[in-house]
Amino acid sequence: MDLLNIVKDAGIIGAGGAGFPTHAKLTSKAEYILLNGAECEPLLRVDQQLMGLFPDKIIKGLEAAGRFIEARKAIIGIKGKHKEVITILRERIAALALSDYMEVMELKDIYPAGDEQVLVHELTKRVVPEASIPLKVGCVVINTETALNIAQAIEGKPVTETYITIAGDIPHRMTVKVPVGVSIRDVIRQCEVENIDDYAVIDGGPMMGSVMKDVDGYVTKKSKGYVLLKKDHYLIRKKSTSIAQAKVISRTACEQCRMCTDLCPRYLLGHNIQPHKVMRAVSYNLDVKEQQIAQLCCECNACELFSCPANIHPRSINSLFKQKLAEQGIRYQPTQMEFEPRSAREYRLIPSKRLVAKIGLTNFDKEAPMNPSEFRPEYIRIALRQHIGAPAQPVVAVGEQVKAGQLIGKIPDNSLGATVHSSLDGTVVEITDNFIMIKVG
Repeated sequence: MDLLNIVKDAGIIGAGGAGFPTHAKLTSKAEYILLNGAECEPLLRVDQQLMGLFPDKIIKGLEAAGRFIEARKAIIGIKGKHKEVITILRERIAALALSDYMEVMELKDIYPAGDEQVLVHELTKRVVPEASIPLKVGCVVINTETALNIAQAIEGKPVTETYITIAGDIPHRMTVKVPVGVSIRDVIRQCEVENIDDYAVIDGGPMMGSVMKDVDGYVTKKSKGYVLLKKDHYLIRKKSTSIAQAKVISRTACEQCRMCTDLCPRYLLGHNIQPHKVMRAVSYNLDVKEQQIAQLCCECNACELFSCPANIHPRSINSLFKQKLAEQGIRYQPTQMEFEPRSAREYRLIPSKRLVAKIGLTNFDKEAPMNPSEFRPEYIRIALRQHIGAPAQPVVAVGEQVKAGQLIGKIPDNSLGATVHSSLDGTVVEITDNFIMIKVG
């Protein structure tokens, strides 16, 4: 079986948060394969630890993917501050006789270094065109944990676990390996939080993650972090603002200083995204069709949580216009395919430490060491849509006994999707359009 089908059968998706099925990325040839180890979201610690703990597997997974797409070079992008991990990676690349094919490149400690298009430029000096993907400039990008999963798939192991950082205003910050389908409450309890209901929980990183309405959900393959903060924390109050509230505030308070645009990572790469113009549109009820540049927003939230001196909501307004444009079936049409970074870019990069201070997380920006936790849940709930594309179709029935690693959901015919597997032994007790519930044991 070739690598594409191995990856497809293992249910590997982008483990960095987006959840794009990895096998789809391996269908095209590219000049470079890039490993996104930037992990630019504050407080999250998964990627840097995985590269230190499993360097050989990550290197071999990246190499296998790179050779399959006939890439002439594989590059690992990691922030230069992780000096110990960088040393380990370079030593193992040399020991595996891959120095002619693979290298480690050090990234600045900026936000959002892990944005796919920022990463491509930092590692190759190429700029991905507007509304396009890295493949357009000869690059395929995969996440650190994705490379690890590829190596494990080659060994016959499908994706049944994920690594998650639990951080924030809590007694014990840690990173844990979690069976897919375990309840989020069970994960958070590992940190000895006495009462979860005293906290608001951000699903993902503090910049791009959203505040969960409740914590009664279940871990998926793309779960990467949970940040717990007191409900009156600035970041929670900011993220809890509704679109309706953001719209009213923006109409009355936007002073058109254009700081949201001047510090926008995609604008600095030469793209036409200009949040201040979208803010102007909401103030004057301008035609939605004229705001197609909103679709170029990657929703990194730098404008809303760092750049804006008036503390209003450019990212939310961009999202509002993106939604309206999608409802009308309007798509941004680029007028050029080659771009150059703006001359001021190197002076406008956002330092991570300043960002952490701005969003009130300095006191919580600490280590979250890998913890050998064991999970013994009574039930697991495997979501049928843990990825971009169509949900998986169940291939098991209620009452059927399943083993850890067993296929329980397949990709629909002629669809983009990902298979799902049981993460623990048990008995299927419920199947819906959204999930498969398994009683463990």
